[in-house]
Amino acid sequence: MLETIFWICIFIVFYSYVGYGIVIYILVNIKNKFTTNVKYDLQFEPEVTLVVPCFNEAEYIEDKIKNSLLLDYPQNKLKLIFISDGSSDDTHERIKKYPTIVALHENERSGKAVAMNRAMKFVTTPIVAFCDANTILNKEAIRELVKHYKDPHVGAVTGEKRIISTNKEGASTAGEGIYWKYESLLKKLDSDFYSVVGAAGELMSYRTVLYKELPLDTLLDDLMQSMQIALNGYRVIYEKNAWAAETASANVKEELKRKIRISAGAWQSMLRLGKAFNPFHNFKLFFAFISHRVLRWTLAPFSLLILIIINILLLKSGNIIYTTFFFMQIAFYALALLGWYLENKKIKVKVLFVPYYFFIMNLCVFLGLFRFLKGNQSVSWERAKRA
Repeated sequence: MLETIFWICIFIVFYSYVGYGIVIYILVNIKNKFTTNVKYDLQFEPEVTLVVPCFNEAEYIEDKIKNSLLLDYPQNKLKLIFISDGSSDDTHERIKKYPTIVALHENERSGKAVAMNRAMKFVTTPIVAFCDANTILNKEAIRELVKHYKDPHVGAVTGEKRIISTNKEGASTAGEGIYWKYESLLKKLDSDFYSVVGAAGELMSYRTVLYKELPLDTLLDDLMQSMQIALNGYRVIYEKNAWAAETASANVKEELKRKIRISAGAWQSMLRLGKAFNPFHNFKLFFAFISHRVLRWTLAPFSLLILIIINILLLKSGNIIYTTFFFMQIAFYALALLGWYLENKKIKVKVLFVPYYFFIMNLCVFLGLFRFLKGNQSVSWERAKRA
């Protein structure tokens, strides 16, 4: 029985982080042999509203405004809305200096989902896009997003999140950068296979008519909004040529703050996305959602913990395979611990950042679960400090 559980846990961990990528890559290549490349109409230019939720962004809000004003899209077809509800600095005053921008502000701070719902009341265009205030978009971002909406089956389009790195990057920057490169590849494969299962809130767009007001306590608005659209029969497309760049969290402590909130939101979202767990509702979406998201949020982290315990018990058998796996696990966690130690000493050894960041990611699943069960994850949160 112990051996059976051991190998099931090995399979879950491998499939969650590596195996699914291999499987979806093969499926996409098979699909591509029977389909033709889509040709986009470059003259397709529907009206678009770009909404930028802000909270105490005075330090770089004007850089964000200038970046938004330089986007390569007809000015008469691109409306800009900046909403700074709850900000206690002069973010709103800085935004008001630009007459072409609709500046929304209320003193009460109620969280991002509430701000997005309120901003939508001012959206009159068929397409709405959201991006974070601390990101920089490429000039072609809006154009690259909207080209997909010529297809009536497309309900949402997400861009790519990029991490700005430096020569002095720490564990957070290196780990997050590697993670998002792999995550972006999986999103592209999910999109090519059928639909993205969880969009990047750093740059996300929707058909306005498909946007639904989210519950006020929603933690992961991007995941919930995009999954609801997919569950209603529309595709969510990934567009790598539309990207939002931001620096990584200033350090691992700040990254922990962000990841724990995301993990708490993941547990909340899974409880609210009942139809996503029904293979008979939409099997392709079910397959991708379980493989790409749910396993990483649930069984994979728990399997890592169970593996250590069972592996110790199996050492008594004297089997060289279990002995080898045991020392491989010990070596991995020792490298993660060494990465933590060197990070605290400000010593940069990039090869150790990967096991360290991987450990932190899975630790946050447990911390996020505890926070969700205790019900003390507020929708009003302090943004993680950036490098």
